[in-house]
Formats: sequence, structure tokens, C-alpha cells
Amino acid sequence: MARKAKNILFIMFDQLRFDYLSCYGHPTLHTPNIDKLASQGVRFTNCYVQSPICGSSRMSFYTGRYASSHGSLWNGYPLRAGEVTIGDHLRTLGMNSYLIGKTHMRADIEGMNRLGIPADSIIGARVAECGFDVFCRDDGLWAEGPDGFYDQQKSTYNEYLISQGYDSENPWHDYANSGIDDNGDVASGWMMMHANKPANIKEEDSETPYMTRRCIDFIDQMDSDGNAPWMCHLSYIKPHWPYIVPEPYHSMYSKEDIIPVVRDENEKAAPHPVYEQFMNNVVGQAFRRDEVLETVIPTYMGLIKQADDQLGHLFDHLENTGRMDDTMIVITSDHGDYMGDHWLGEKDLFHEPSVKVPMIIYDPSAKADSTRGLVCDELVESIDLAATFYEVAGGDFEDNVDHIIEGKSLLPLVYGNTTQAIRDYAFSEYDYSVTPAAIKLGINPRDAQLYMVTDKRWKYIFAEGDFRPMLFDRENDPNELVDLGASEAPEHVEVMSRLFLALSQWWRRVNQRTTLSENELRQMRGKSRRRGIVLGMYDPADADEEITVKYRDRKSKQRFVSDD
Repeated sequence: MARKAKNILFIMFDQLRFDYLSCYGHPTLHTPNIDKLASQGVRFTNCYVQSPICGSSRMSFYTGRYASSHGSLWNGYPLRAGEVTIGDHLRTLGMNSYLIGKTHMRADIEGMNRLGIPADSIIGARVAECGFDVFCRDDGLWAEGPDGFYDQQKSTYNEYLISQGYDSENPWHDYANSGIDDNGDVASGWMMMHANKPANIKEEDSETPYMTRRCIDFIDQMDSDGNAPWMCHLSYIKPHWPYIVPEPYHSMYSKEDIIPVVRDENEKAAPHPVYEQFMNNVVGQAFRRDEVLETVIPTYMGLIKQADDQLGHLFDHLENTGRMDDTMIVITSDHGDYMGDHWLGEKDLFHEPSVKVPMIIYDPSAKADSTRGLVCDELVESIDLAATFYEVAGGDFEDNVDHIIEGKSLLPLVYGNTTQAIRDYAFSEYDYSVTPAAIKLGINPRDAQLYMVTDKRWKYIFAEGDFRPMLFDRENDPNELVDLGASEAPEHVEVMSRLFLALSQWWRRVNQRTTLSENELRQMRGKSRRRGIVLGMYDPADADEEITVKYRDRKSKQRFVSDD
């Protein structure tokens, strides 16, 4: 029997840099389980997310649409009711769609109420959960301040920890994401100085192993329930901050294992105004300090090593249950992490450590045998996964959903059809209207917008408002240390004009005509004339006799006009 992908395991890490995996070149952080999957599939080296921020990026993954199309442009922006998600698409093809872990989605409660969709109905639950049926949702951000908790949902992970004897109202913080200081007090992981302490939790009870076990439970349940195909989105919260990890991973790495930070003093001379604001915000100020880098980065590496080990357990289970033979596996991230590069921390902007992510696709199908271990440098986008999954489930993407999903299927590349690039440019966008940067720049929310377009050499960033652009030549400046956006050199002006034209063409895309497919529009052409709309006709002889058959030889039964 020929091998074929029946199920999809869609694995996403949060804030995982593409170059912090050994298969992507990290010299001291070895990730053999992820590397092994890459050797069995295709590893993409130029995958860009559609927004370098958690919520907006994830909504693009889940809808297959650019951020300005689905409208959820930053964390906490609701995904409007009515947006079609990959879960909705897959159900039309007989494939169920499940969530384990994080989505960072905020439901459009106002829209649901307006449409009369009860939140406790099956449809309402799916609309409120990015189209997924929830096996276990936990966004893993159980921060608490003077105004209450950041996340208002129930924490299944906190409930688990309490059941295991972790005595706290918020064990996510007090144990999983904190250490113990010399006085026996909780050393909060929010204070990065405490990254030098192991998390005060048994390793098997920390977030990544917990979520891995839930995925194994899911696979076992699906096997016992029958043979219905499924897509499972396993969405880990780590290596996202707070940067703290339990033993033995806490002690695995030191400052000697850190790759050199990528930054230059010249970047601080006459920087782009928006870049300058992020460079000088509280996170940027912290990550320019060597003591922060030397404390945080080894912990970040430990979190990634733990994740790789857990994937080893998961892949072993898939092997033992026969699921490796019928399950496509994808590994990616919602965005990266600057880790001090370019004098920045976190994500938000468009340098490679932030906007480029790992993308590995393993397909068990015999059609993919020719590309096992392939490294593909074609430009791909995170929204391409939605189109890919639709085709894996048996759908005809171009005929049915290419008016909704804006990505391109990656199956041709996975199956070895590399004769033609799937795109010439990749795009990303960022709405910084709620950030301190917008306040300090005095920018109206409508103008606090950044847009990126990149080809394989040049990266161009356009900022709304009265700002110059940014430009990087990644062939001659692979680390993006020299911003050429103010250059008046003819070759740079020509490149910026070309990339701005590409960006403007992308802006003009038809992105809201989501209720009729291209095929349906073609079939509608000329049909109104055959339904009696014969505009422009002066004499019946101006049209085929068949067209006016309903208007000819009709005797009036009554006369309401005078013969005079």
C-alpha cells in the first residue's frame, strides 16, 4: 500500500529563532530530534512570518491570510467573527482540527453577539478558538499585576500543577516560571536576573513536557476513536519568556556557548526614528547589557534543548503507534527573538532574527521520497501552510479557496517540483499603534504601520508617516548592519523604487472578495444576459433570438393607456 499523509501534526514553538537549531547552523546548541526530522523532510531557509508579533502572526497562520486582510494586527486584537480558518476549511474535506496549547487569540465577542452565535455552542466555541476544537488550550501567560491577570481564561496547566501538589494560587508563576533565592523566597522569572536559577519545579511537570504528554494523550485517543483524519496544532509556549528553565537544562549551557551578538555601534548613529524608539525602549536597553545576554541566552538555549528532547519522546510515540507513516509533521515558530542583536530584545521589527522562522515539513508520502533532507531556499511565507494543509486533506486549493487563503501550497516543493519559484517577494507588516514607540513619536494609530517586502537579496521597510524607508543589502551585508534607506546612490534608489512598486501592487491585492471563488466568477461572466438583463439593446435584432424569447410575442391582457 502506498504511503500517504492522512493526518497533520502542526507544531509551533513560541519565539524560537531559526538559527538556534543545529540543523540551521547553531554551533553549540544541538537539537538531534529536530535535525532528524529535517533529514527526513524539507528544511526551508527563507520562511517569513506575516507579522513579527505573537497574536497577529498566529492569526495569519490560522487563516492563511495577511494581517491586514484578517484585521488582527497586534496582540489582543480580536479575530473578527466570520474569518474562515484552516480548521473551517479542513472540516469541509472531512478532516477534524484540534488545538493543544497556545493560540493567543482573542475572540470577537461583540461580533458573535451581533450575529447571535452562542459562545457555548459548537459553532460558537470554534469561532472563539480560531476554528479549532480544543483538546487543551493554555496560552501560558499567567502574569498578574495590580489590574489583575493578563489572561482571563482558565489555565488548564495551573489546574494540573495544583493537582500535583504545587501549593499556590498561580503555580505557573511561583513554580514553573520562578526560582528560589537564598532566603527561600520566590525569585520571579519576570526579573531576568533570576534566569541564573533553575525553575523550582520537577522537570516533568514544566510546561513543555506537560504539553507533550497532552499531545500523546490526544494521539492515543484518536487511535481508539477510529480512523477519522485529523490536524492537530501542538502549540508550545516556550522558549518564550519568562526565561527560566528547570534542571537539568538550566546547567547545560554557559556564556561560552553563546553565539556572538550581531550589532554595530554605527547602527546607533542616525538610526531610523522607529527603529531608534525600539532600540531605546526598556527591553532594548536591557538586552544591550552583557550581563543580561550572559544570563538569559544560556537559559533560552536550555528551553530549546528541553523542547528538542520532548519532541524526541513524541516522535518515538508516533513511530511506535505507526503514525509516522501517515502523518505530515511541520515544525515552525510564530516569530523569532532578537536576543540583543541590533541592540534589540524581543521581536517586533523586521531584521532576520525576528521575522524569519524555521520551517521543516516532513511528509511520509512516497511522492516526497525524492526530497528527503532537501534544503530549500525559496521564499515562503507562514500563510503557505494553510494552503498546504488544504491540499494534504484532499482539497483543490486553486479551484476552491485561493480567493480566501492568500498563501501558496508548498506541496510542489515538498514533492520535488523546484523548476519555478512560488513567489518573487515575501511580505510582513507590523502595527505598533499601542506601543510606547508610537506615543513618543507622536504618531496617530492609523499611521503607526510598518511594511516589509523582501526578495532573496534586498529587504525594504516602508513606514507610514513622514519617515524615510529602510533598506538592507543582504548579499553584501548579510547581518543587516547597514541601513541604506537614506542613500541617494542610483542603484539604491532603483532598488527602493522596484520594491516599493512590489509593495504597492501587494497593497492593491483583492483581499476581501472572499465569498466567490475565481472559478465562480468566471462562470458568472455573461450569465446575466441569459437571465433577461439585455442592457444596450435597441432593437431585438441586436441580440440572438434566444436571448429575447421571454420578451417577444407577448399579448397584453389589459390596456391601461389611452389610444388618443
